[in-house]
Amino acid sequence: MYINLARLNFTFSSPPLLIGGKAMEFYGLRPAGADVDFVIPRADYTRLAAQYPDNLKDIWGDLGVCVFEFEIWQTICLYDYDFLSQGALEHGEMCVISLEKLLFLKALAMVVPKYHADLEMIVKKLRDDKFASWWAVLTEEQRAKYIPQSAGAQEAK
Repeated sequence: MYINLARLNFTFSSPPLLIGGKAMEFYGLRPAGADVDFVIPRADYTRLAAQYPDNLKDIWGDLGVCVFEFEIWQTICLYDYDFLSQGALEHGEMCVISLEKLLFLKALAMVVPKYHADLEMIVKKLRDDKFASWWAVLTEEQRAKYIPQSAGAQEAK
């Protein structure tokens, strides 16, 4: 996934943290919408806000710069870059929020049906990934303990 940050004409002190729909898409969970959401450190936000003073947003204390297709936030639900970037994956000139932190953000917003659906997708992926790695190291004999003979026979059909 490539996101062209050059349009911003801005140098970040730390890689912007990709969140939201594009992060969901990065993890193969669902296609993203048109916007691209990031969280950045406070110092970067202050400089970016000064560069784009006509594109500022304040949602319950979460301060953002909304320019071009980007929504770039200092915090989400007042959680900052330092907290949300823990465990993030490096990806080119940005980082992608960890699946666990993305789950956390979706849980904070789960009263919105779209975000509740996202939450369920993330939980399923985390569970499926964990069980897939566990299943892969089992021997056939060990696997046989978990698959009833009747189910195994039906799978063979």
